[in-house]
Amino acid sequence: MTFAPDVVDAVLAHMNDDHGDDNLVIARAHGHPGATSARMTGLDGEAAYFVVTDPAGEHELRIPWPGGPISERPEIRREVVVIYEQACAALGVPPR
Repeated sequence: MTFAPDVVDAVLAHMNDDHGDDNLVIARAHGHPGATSARMTGLDGEAAYFVVTDPAGEHELRIPWPGGPISERPEIRREVVVIYEQACAALGVPPR
């Protein structure tokens, strides 16, 4: 499932402009503990996609939606929140 480009663009702008610190928490919990920056670069019905920067360079990161495939716009927010909360729990940091 793909979402309309305007939906993807809106989510990416929101995540990267308003939740940059959250992106970093997500990246650190999903295999890049030394991440110094992370930005969401895409999403589809299966997963969220990020580019993570750490001392070794840039890496692509794919995180499947925890609840399984999605097809509706409201599900995007729900799944991103779950990814973020799981990342906080894994790192032992309180969600903001």
